[in-house]
This record gives sequence, structure tokens and C-alpha cells, in this order.
Amino acid sequence: MKHLLLLILCLLSGSITFAQKQITKPNIVIILADDMGFADLGCFGSEIHTPNIDKLAREGLKMTQFYNAGRCCPSRTSLLTGLYPHQAGVGDMVKYKGSPVYQGYLNEHCATIAELLKTKAGYNTIVSGKWHVGLQPSALAFNRGFDRSFIMLNNGSSYFNSAPLYNDGSKITFMLNDREITRNDTSKYLTQAITDFAIQSLEQIKTDKSPFFLYVAYNAPHWPIQALPEDIARYKGKYLKGWDKLRKQRYEKLLASGIIKKYWKLSDRDSRASDWDSLSPEEKDKWDTRMAIYAAMIDRMDAGVGEIMNKLKQLGKDKNTIVLFASDNGGSADEVKSLATVIQKNGTPGSVNSIDSYEIPWANVSNTPFRLFKRNTHEGGIATPFIAWFPGIIKAGSTNTQPAHFIDIMPTCLDLAGVSYPQELKNRKLTPLEGFSLKNVLLSKAWNGHDAIFWEHEGSRAIRKGNWKLVAEIDRPWELYDLDADRSETNNLAAKYPDKVKALEAEYLQWAQKVGVVDWNKIKSL
Repeated sequence: MKHLLLLILCLLSGSITFAQKQITKPNIVIILADDMGFADLGCFGSEIHTPNIDKLAREGLKMTQFYNAGRCCPSRTSLLTGLYPHQAGVGDMVKYKGSPVYQGYLNEHCATIAELLKTKAGYNTIVSGKWHVGLQPSALAFNRGFDRSFIMLNNGSSYFNSAPLYNDGSKITFMLNDREITRNDTSKYLTQAITDFAIQSLEQIKTDKSPFFLYVAYNAPHWPIQALPEDIARYKGKYLKGWDKLRKQRYEKLLASGIIKKYWKLSDRDSRASDWDSLSPEEKDKWDTRMAIYAAMIDRMDAGVGEIMNKLKQLGKDKNTIVLFASDNGGSADEVKSLATVIQKNGTPGSVNSIDSYEIPWANVSNTPFRLFKRNTHEGGIATPFIAWFPGIIKAGSTNTQPAHFIDIMPTCLDLAGVSYPQELKNRKLTPLEGFSLKNVLLSKAWNGHDAIFWEHEGSRAIRKGNWKLVAEIDRPWELYDLDADRSETNNLAAKYPDKVKALEAEYLQWAQKVGVVDWNKIKSL
């Protein structure tokens, strides 16, 4: 009876006891990278200098089988709402595609983390960076629970200004709270601007006793690959060893760290990437420069993470703050130089006068040891390096290998804040959450997790149930993998276990009907 009374008192006061430390409504920081692969951080096998993010991993938790939704808009939607993207109206990107499930902006039946933490628990709420979950006023950050916001509405932008990026006449839109702003060539490098707004917002609320929720959505390292000259210089020449050797090097680091199992093979180099040794010296130099720019973008983002962490410490907020870090999808195979829709610029690589991407060969390195890329639902497209840091709460250097997904982030935030997910918000009926709180994972306790996790993006589709994964690209037959034995998806077992394929397909189709998936070929014909 005594213990029951104590539990009731804790619940009523909004405080929760983790391990030996009692916290009350922790500050919550979510940091999201854009188009960064599974193996692009130092703590996940990379040679790129990421000491600040590596420190979070060293002092916190790495989840090595954490999943995103495969692309920018769907992943951001799932992160913010705890729903599969289709359920929140963003089954694809931000253009209307013929049904409410593909309307292209957050619908009225979802709520964001900020809306619920603000209205139900009194949190100060801040977002800085890429928004990309709708262009409609009802879906903008200042109407979705954020007190302070500096956001980019589009998928990408120059890192030096807000000049048009596309040939269709569409503009790049940045917003400061509820008004549009223009970035010009004298503006800060975008990654720094995102960091600075986050820090300035924390400074503005430093005397407020209320907790805060900070969502930092970096645009790096999404194309166009552009970086500060001094950052590029630190990496130029380091990639002349080529992608074949670098993939092997990252693979070996992942093995040594225990992030991947010793019997998971390194997938073959993507067939569209050349043998590095077949390239001319001029070609090698071009490719080295591209990867140097990409690495510099991640390096600068990591420096921003360090600045934010230093500000938290300076304000005395770090001891009661949880930080979550992830990437919205795998490395991108986009070949921007071949896109007629993009305004082409061929100036100095990495500068404001250059529009370029690092393309298939280097994206294949980013996603080591996996296959395929952003937009695909093979592991290369949906595996994310996930890190959780909470001093005194999360065991330093811990690792969890259970499958989890972006849909779990919202319920985790609510659980930490002592907030129950409501059936309605502001007279809007809400779709029930799909995700589960990760609080037990953070505490190194048993977590029941998911019976199954699902994906669909532009016809690419998958289900993971236990160690089994059924996956197919658009208009392609199902492939079946035992991820415990083969997370690199190198041994297709579909022909060997046809009954398993049928059973998983039936479960996938049931989910697809539930969330409103439409045949992508029908959508394309609209």
C-alpha cells in the first residue's frame, strides 16, 4: 500500500524516478540529420570527424536497429506525430497526389510532439531547420505547437542563400515564426544559422522554469553539396583511396565496434558504381572532391551539435535534458547533375556557384554495409544511426539491438514528460499512436517492442516481423531475408520459404489497407 501511494503521488506531481535519480519533466532535444547514411558518423564506423556526436554515443545509448521512413517528408512526419506517414496525410511528399492520405501536409487528425508538450505539460517549444511536412498554413510550425521557429519549408536549398533551386519557378521559403524571410549571399552558412537560432532561443528562455522541447532539423548533408572552404580543405585528398577501400574500412570498424554482427556480409558494391581503379586521375580527383565536401558538411553539423551541448551546460540545463539523434533516411543516390528540374550551376565545387551531389558510389559508402539508398525500403534506405543521451539516466556506452522506428519517438517524449496521448486536441479527433515508448530501452530494461514494422514509399514496400523482412521495390517481386543472419540482405530466401512470403505479404496488405496506401502506378497516372 505504501509503494502504491508513493507511485500515485509521483504520477500526480508529474515526476518520474529513473534509476536512482528523480526528474521532473525533462528538457527534450531531438537532432535530425538529412540524407546521412548509417555509417557516416565516427561512432558508426566513419572516418569523418564527429567528436561531439561520438561523445553523445559514448556517454549514452546506441540503437543499432532503429528505422526511419525512407525519405525526408515521411520520416519527419512519423517523428513528429508517432504515426505512419500515410495516417498523418504525408504518404509521399508535399504535393497533393489525389487522396487525403497523399495530401502532402499534416492533417487535422494528428498532433505534433510540440503541440502536446506545450498544451499538456507547459513546455517551451522551439524548432530550427528543415520542416518539410507541408506548405499549407495549418501545417506550419507556428500553427503546430512551436513557440519559436526558424524553418525551411522545402526539401533543399543553397547553403548560402535562398535563391531558386528548381526550374519550375518555385521559390525556396524560409520562415521566422509566422513571416517569410530571405537569405542572401551575406547570410550565415545554413548549418550555422540553424545552430545559432537554436542557441539564441535557449538563451531567450534561460530564466524560465518551464521545461523545453527543442527540435533541431539540420539540412546537412542533403544536396546541393556545399561547404565552407576551410572545412573542405580538411578532407580534400583523403578520399583518393576510393569507395571500394573505404567501404571495407567502414565495414571493419562496424564489426570491431559490435554494431554489426560478424556474419553479416558487406554487400557488393552497387553495380552502377565503377571500379575505383578503372578511373582516370582526373575522375578520381573529381570524386575525391565530392566526398570531401560531403564530409565537411557532416563535420560542420557535428560542430553545431557541440555548440548546442555547450549552451545547455552553460545554462545549467544539461543535467535534466535528454538528447536524441538520428538521420531521416539513408545516403542519397540522387544525381543532381542529370536532373532537368534543377537549375544547374558549375562553379567551384562546394561553393554557392555549384549545384552537385555525391551520387551512387559515395552513397553506397554512407550506407555500409547495406544495399540501396534513400527512397528504398531495403536497409540502406531505412536504417538510421540512433543515439540517446541522458546523463545519470542512460547507462554510458550501452547498446540496444531491438528494432524500433521513428513512430516511437513521440510516445517516448510524452512518456518522459508524464503526458498521455489524448483522443482529441482542440476539437480534432486524433488517430491513435502507432509507436511505443522507449523509456524501458533508455533504462536498459526489458522492452516488448513491435510485433511488426511497416514501410511504403512510392511503391517501395516492406514489413519486418521479428527477424524476418519482406521487401520489394516498385514493380518488383518480393524478397525475403532473415535479418538475424543477413541484415545486409545478400541472401534472398523467397523461393525457399514461399509460405513465409505469403504470410508476411498478407500482413503487409492488411496494414496497407488500414493506413490507406494507394498503388503508386495509379498515383503516377493522375
